[in-house]
Amino acid sequence: MPNSTISVSVLVPVYNEQHLVVECLNRLTLLAQCEFLSSIEVIVVDDGSTDSTPQVLSEYARSRTESGSSQGCRIQWSFHRHPRNLGKGAAIRTAIEQATGQISVIQDADLEYHPRDLIKILAVFVEHDADAVFGSRFASGGVRRVLLFRHQLGNKFLTFLCNLITNLNLTDVWTGYKAVRTDLLKSIPINANDFRVEPEITIKLAKREARIFEVPVSYFGRSYHEGKKINWRDGIFALWAIFQYAISDHIYRADEYGNQVLARLARAPRFNAWIADTIRPYCGQRVLEIGSGVGSVTRRLIPRVKYVASDINPLYLQTLANLSIERPYMETAYCDISDLSSFPPSDGEYDTVICLNVIEHVADDRAALLNISTVLASSGRAIVLVPQGPGNVGTLDEVLGHRRRYTHRSLAALASECGFEVRKMLEFNRIGSVAWFLNGKILRRRSFGLVQLWLLNLLTPIVRRFDSILPLPPLSLVAVLECTRARKVESGSPDHSVGELGRTGACGESSS
Repeated sequence: MPNSTISVSVLVPVYNEQHLVVECLNRLTLLAQCEFLSSIEVIVVDDGSTDSTPQVLSEYARSRTESGSSQGCRIQWSFHRHPRNLGKGAAIRTAIEQATGQISVIQDADLEYHPRDLIKILAVFVEHDADAVFGSRFASGGVRRVLLFRHQLGNKFLTFLCNLITNLNLTDVWTGYKAVRTDLLKSIPINANDFRVEPEITIKLAKREARIFEVPVSYFGRSYHEGKKINWRDGIFALWAIFQYAISDHIYRADEYGNQVLARLARAPRFNAWIADTIRPYCGQRVLEIGSGVGSVTRRLIPRVKYVASDINPLYLQTLANLSIERPYMETAYCDISDLSSFPPSDGEYDTVICLNVIEHVADDRAALLNISTVLASSGRAIVLVPQGPGNVGTLDEVLGHRRRYTHRSLAALASECGFEVRKMLEFNRIGSVAWFLNGKILRRRSFGLVQLWLLNLLTPIVRRFDSILPLPPLSLVAVLECTRARKVESGSPDHSVGELGRTGACGESSS
């Protein structure tokens, strides 16, 4: 069992539900009886209601503050209000910002879903390594009110389209019960203000390779006469939203790791396969990969006797951890190449250390290579990919956090200083030099165009066949280094602080 207890944040968007919202909130108190919930918070967001909902919620909040009941003591309540109606997505965004529980779950205030099913949903996080759990109205096992055939037909059609573009097999994308790890949900940019938030969350979770589970839930749908708000217009908007989020790669919020830039680079899987095919002949069976990113190259190099995929980015580490769950030979670890103490234990067993698009980011690349030599077995190999050509430095290098670009001579000299002998120096991706120079030096762009990356992915099988004969300088160098003498970092060596790495170039996810 991964976790014996969890904490939960219940996000309750409310709009014009003066007759139902109190009963909805009262039902949530049954969560206080759940033994595996260590703490519970309910975050209510009134989305600019125009009926008596604000007054009802104000009175309810007052009663909860004054209440001395055991449920009231265990459940923490908070109430927020938008000055005007913005939509369900906007209300969820506001609630997410306030969430502190390990799991966040959306609870509509219309009584169509019963919180007793939340216990089944949350139990999946306790019993399995779930990133998200959806409560499905159409999976077998739940009680549901028979109602609105055309509405169900439209729902299933839209779910089919979502599955088509995500390659998932969900039964109910438009379910009101979506529970997601809070740290994951907070890291996803949610842009939709209305019901388009449903496919947005689903598609972005899929693109983040989240482990999604479904649990059958009961459903007591309302008719339009009873106040149901979603209508045929929302269905039309949903079609556009599915297309919009299908082509979008805006799946990370801006942060210090440059996730969004690297996410775009991951849209060229054939390019990542080219990198993997280039270095595979030099890989041993006990591998430490530093800067694995989301595992775009890792997946193409496993299985091995032992494979440790590492990074400094917590979001990438979670994706890598998901990848390793059903691969007993694979481990995931935090590793800052600038800090030897952060390296996973080796006992001299690593015969290969892979380091792609990493050392150009650190302040002291010599210390980084010395750290690698320390954990390598005798005569072990380091495979290092770096950007080539100091004259090609441009805005893209700035965005990606490149401190330097290398030449054959400078890379070989650095390797020699650190106790390595260069066995191979491969020139990689000559055609990429043209695109890099155009975007970074001439146009001074700070991201990669989707069309360019689509073309890169499309043309890679052709380009790689002729790369070695193109009369162009390579964009990258791949050095295969052999450790010729043992190197240990003495206690008196300079302290290479954790976090000095900054933005780690995700393995194979930078075309530098």
